[in-house]
Amino acid sequence: MSGHGFHVHGPHDHEMEHVAQHGAGDGHANRLAVVTAVLATVGALFGYMAGATQANAGLYKNNAAIKKTEASNQWNYYQAKSSKQNLAELALELAPESRKGFYADEVKRYKGEKGEIQFAAKKLEDDATDWDKRSDAEMHTHHRWAQSMTALQVAIAMAAIALLTKRKLFEYLLYGFGAVGIAVGGLAFVHI
Repeated sequence: MSGHGFHVHGPHDHEMEHVAQHGAGDGHANRLAVVTAVLATVGALFGYMAGATQANAGLYKNNAAIKKTEASNQWNYYQAKSSKQNLAELALELAPESRKGFYADEVKRYKGEKGEIQFAAKKLEDDATDWDKRSDAEMHTHHRWAQSMTALQVAIAMAAIALLTKRKLFEYLLYGFGAVGIAVGGLAFVHI
């Protein structure tokens, strides 16, 4: 809008200024301007949600990667314990009778440690799978928001064409695409 020598127009400001300066004028044009402003506002909200869900999907995928890396580290640790257990088992076979008890205890200890490590690694893998699923669901929601924004942008374009051509077909298209955009946004809101 205008003020103090600074003049900037938003997408719908010109039409609103025209109505403010010249009265109600053409009721049809005024109605289309209001519908367009409402659709642009809803589209802005949907755009925010599209960005937020895309960011969340990336964060969730990152969490999944971190969990997978931690699980891999646990499995490497498990392998190291397996190697030590194998050496203790070999030593058990080769050691004199007086040392066999020590190596038998070592084998038992390594088996117990491996069980704990295996449990932790599987838990991390399950967590990674859960984060992957959450990321996929969030990305699906992001696509719904993006689809709704696209339909609203087409509706806004139809409003401009309807204003310029005064043809009812484009007004019908405006309302049709607007309804589709809002409906798809509703699907995104309820995560369908």
